[in-house]
Amino acid sequence: MKVIASQVRKGNVIEQDGHLYVVLSAENFHPGKGTPVTQVDMRRISDGTKVSERWRTTEQVERAFVEEKSYDFLYADGEGYHFMEPETFEQVAVDESVIGEDKVYLTDGLRVHLSIYNGIAIAIELPQRITLEITETEPVVKGQTASSSYKPAMTDKGVRVMVPPHIGVGTRVVINTADATYVERAKD
Repeated sequence: MKVIASQVRKGNVIEQDGHLYVVLSAENFHPGKGTPVTQVDMRRISDGTKVSERWRTTEQVERAFVEEKSYDFLYADGEGYHFMEPETFEQVAVDESVIGEDKVYLTDGLRVHLSIYNGIAIAIELPQRITLEITETEPVVKGQTASSSYKPAMTDKGVRVMVPPHIGVGTRVVINTADATYVERAKD
């Protein structure tokens, strides 16, 4: 199916020159002069080679048909990362190269979307936001306002994030998975 380049998003599968590529990142640039372009970083599924492409935002790109399903994360072992389809209880093992840097967000029971092509998982899409617990940060300073600069913190899954000064150890926070930024204090 053909789509214009500006509609390409992270996790999409693109078919180009007879190869399938998973989109790792896609950014649209609109310079003051000249043609707007879409910069796309992709990984070739067959051998894992990373490729950068730049298309005019109105150019047609071939999007491959892949099956997208929801799966729950179970566990990780030497074979890879194991997920279960919630309705049929079918399990699938996903290679670590597909998961990539997103492995730090995987927690028991986390619902993700896997892109399946010919029975093999080729891409993962995490929820936009995830709740993690702060395990390490600087102590709260009395009188410091929330509007001042942020301080570094470490979560229980090993994700580094900048948090407001009032956040202390043991606090559960909501993190944006796209760029590992603090969103808000968890309401649970």
